[in-house]
Amino acid sequence: MTMQEMSTAVQHDLPIKIFILNNEWMGMVRQWQQLLHGERYSHSYSASLPDFVKLAEAYGAKGLRATKPEELLSVLEEGFATPGVVVMDVIVSEEENVYPMIPAGAAHYEIVMEPEADKEPPEPRDLA
Repeated sequence: MTMQEMSTAVQHDLPIKIFILNNEWMGMVRQWQQLLHGERYSHSYSASLPDFVKLAEAYGAKGLRATKPEELLSVLEEGFATPGVVVMDVIVSEEENVYPMIPAGAAHYEIVMEPEADKEPPEPRDLA
């Protein structure tokens, strides 16, 4: 969402809930660099992110933040109970990845559902 879109959403009192999984990186770019490019990170960390709660409030929206797992439920409950635009900034580990994902250039049937390390080894097949 761009700032113009947030302004429009607030202006028209739209019931939009924005949920940010904030790892202080460009999350999807960092994830691809980790999983598909041998952890060669380039230009995906941002030391100058805005305070998303204050940004939401500057536009007249509600801003909420969870910095610990035990805060998440109350942020979700308050966020979805609040009318209008709400930005929920959820701080996660910088190594946190999001699944499922479709790698760049892959087909939909090549979707990655979980990290490779968490997968069960395939059952041996009888080729006879």
